[in-house]
Amino acid sequence: MENIKANTKEKMQKSFESLLHQYSKIRTGRASASILDDVRINYYGQPTPVKQLCNISIPEARTIIVQPWDKTTLADIEKAILAANIGITPENDGNVIRLPFQPLTEEKRKDIVKNIKKISEDARIAIRSIRRDANEGGKKLKKDGDISEDEEKKLLKELQDTTDEWVKKIDEAEKAKEKEIMEV
Repeated sequence: MENIKANTKEKMQKSFESLLHQYSKIRTGRASASILDDVRINYYGQPTPVKQLCNISIPEARTIIVQPWDKTTLADIEKAILAANIGITPENDGNVIRLPFQPLTEEKRKDIVKNIKKISEDARIAIRSIRRDANEGGKKLKKDGDISEDEEKKLLKELQDTTDEWVKKIDEAEKAKEKEIMEV
């Protein structure tokens, strides 16, 4: 019974962390270094994250500066950023790459918010699916005679409370991200 509760909490935590990771990749109109998290280049035969090959700074709210430690990788980094299709055209001046973020239009903001709502709903569905699997595990324990009916009811209530707690966290994260995007 404790095993079911622990596994459920762990899976729900991972679902929530996945949601936050997806949120971090969404453009908000402000410069964020996390947009480069998945950009990799082939460096000495190894796919290497760009973040490991350069200094990334944000001198102003709408600009990221990518300064590679090895200048020979500049063109490769620029190509990788273009290929990553993150919606920003890199500007290479021979020393650094500038990533200028354009202000988002009202229409684009609304599209991004729709996408956030979809991602959030997918996370809620994942949380409920985890609860359903845990509930089935609890019912199986009762059926096998490992726990009493009262223990089963208590377990199901605790699983529902845990689910409600994670859904609330998703709602809060969604509202915060939506507010961040709609800010002009």
